[in-house]
Amino acid sequence: MLNRQLAFKTMLKTLENSFENKVKMKEKIFKIKREDIRRVIKYGGACYASDKITVEGRPVKYMYREERDFENDSGWRFLSGTESQEYLDDPDNLMIYDVNTIANYDPAIIPYLKADVGSGFIREKDDLFKQL
Repeated sequence: MLNRQLAFKTMLKTLENSFENKVKMKEKIFKIKREDIRRVIKYGGACYASDKITVEGRPVKYMYREERDFENDSGWRFLSGTESQEYLDDPDNLMIYDVNTIANYDPAIIPYLKADVGSGFIREKDDLFKQL
């Protein structure tokens, strides 16, 4: 899990100020259309999430919060748990989103969003998150 987290963090650095991120967003077909995203949380800041969640529609399996990488970064990182190392090494598979967007994809994350930096959670078989 630590290797995935390190690879994920490395890849995120390449996305931070990338104009390509906006272009890629237009090319992807998301499970939830932009106009169908509703405000389900107050401002949560930016986060990184895998296309396994936003394009394929898989639920969040692993979420962790780290120190922010840029001004509006909430520190939250969301993965489906099905990402291989090869998948994570491809920056096209991750994007920056508002945390509210990811909460629309998987409302089960909402109770954990106020957790401190350094927190991590994994979804258990009972569909509840367990702190790591």
